[in-house]
Amino acid sequence: MAHKVPVMDVESVRHAYRRWAPVYDLTFGFVAETGRKHAVRIINRRKGRVLEVGVGTGLSLPCYGSHLSITGIDLSPEMLAKAQDKVACKKLGNVEALHEMDAGALAFPDESFDTVVAMHVMTVVPEPERVMRELERVCAPGGEVILVNHFSQDEGVRGWIERRLAPFADFIGWRPVFGLDQVLVCDDLRLAERRSLRPLGLFTMLRFVKEPGFGLVPRMAQAARRPVRARTAGARLPEPIRVRIKWQVARGLVHGRRLLDSHYWRTLYRRLQSQLAE
Repeated sequence: MAHKVPVMDVESVRHAYRRWAPVYDLTFGFVAETGRKHAVRIINRRKGRVLEVGVGTGLSLPCYGSHLSITGIDLSPEMLAKAQDKVACKKLGNVEALHEMDAGALAFPDESFDTVVAMHVMTVVPEPERVMRELERVCAPGGEVILVNHFSQDEGVRGWIERRLAPFADFIGWRPVFGLDQVLVCDDLRLAERRSLRPLGLFTMLRFVKEPGFGLVPRMAQAARRPVRARTAGARLPEPIRVRIKWQVARGLVHGRRLLDSHYWRTLYRRLQSQLAE
């Protein structure tokens, strides 16, 4: 079922995370720890450059392998200041840069990173589809895009609570009602893995592999089938053909009626007799 995404603007997000920054590590950061560590374990098996979108206070930065080159971005300067402190205190030499940046308009060239990860970001950003397309753009072919996110339910107690919290999205800084369909929008990203995470399956990890042209073949196949469906659904034929068919049907009915008319046969019999007599 498609969900309507509540509108959130950039300033609302900045304001919300200005409030969250002082207590983030001990509150939401603690709750989201399992999903964060799971995603980083997967990334540590890879090589090359990693972009973490929504790096926040930098909770994940000390967990990355030293063989990786890490770039982080976030919209909140207060969050980034705490991330910079962690880099300095823990002497994280593999952290290449931390930037204040909008996830919907990444200032990186195409195909810049081997891995792109966004943890607990998609329910926060104003335009999730736009952000997904940016993650796809900056990921190199054969690279991976990894999401850890909350996706809402339609039914049950949890679904009821999420719907009641939805009007307060601007205040709490994230959307309680957010459907999976909001992130399945990129033609070149193939969903390779989906896993529910603790606690209580509140968060889900999605791992995409970038395969250029992956979504093109299904679209071309769908386009090729469309004319066939139109004809079988009773599409109107061109006017001259329709008129010709009508006349042929009418003539067939007239001839059929004659074959069943005894008067027609008697008249034909007398005419044949007259011709033979002459």
